[in-house]
Amino acid sequence: MKKIIVAALLLSVFAGFAFAADPVEGYWVSINEEGKLTAGWQIYEKDGVLYGKILAAAGKTRDTIATAVKESYKDFPIEGAVNKMTVVGTPWIWGLTQKSAGQWAGGNIIDPADGKVYKCKITFRAADGKKFKEDTLEMRGEIGMGIGRSQFWKRSTPEAIDQIQ
Repeated sequence: MKKIIVAALLLSVFAGFAFAADPVEGYWVSINEEGKLTAGWQIYEKDGVLYGKILAAAGKTRDTIATAVKESYKDFPIEGAVNKMTVVGTPWIWGLTQKSAGQWAGGNIIDPADGKVYKCKITFRAADGKKFKEDTLEMRGEIGMGIGRSQFWKRSTPEAIDQIQ
């Protein structure tokens, strides 16, 4: 009987690790190249695909429409005219698949400020006390052939994101 109980406990511990959220999932604030906070994001996985939606955007009200974007984009994850959607609450990141723990690629990101779409890669960078003082999300947007740029986003909380104005 003890063996069965021990086996059940070990199985539940290993199952917990197997189904733990990937470290890229959660709440993040985007930081631009000038070091300014631009938005609060929720990064989440659904059915093996990674998405990201803006929860708050600096300098924008919650009902601001993304008028700078096109009406449609290939494989956009929700139906409707994209240029009539709000900046907040729309999944501007979509279609990424997991390459390994903390590494996702193969999807897209749209800059709602200008409507440009980029290939997207996301890599979690754990705090190491040296290069990364805190957990960081490397968000890389590319136009193709490895040409692009990275931003380094910081982990946040829903409460902190709610304070972004």
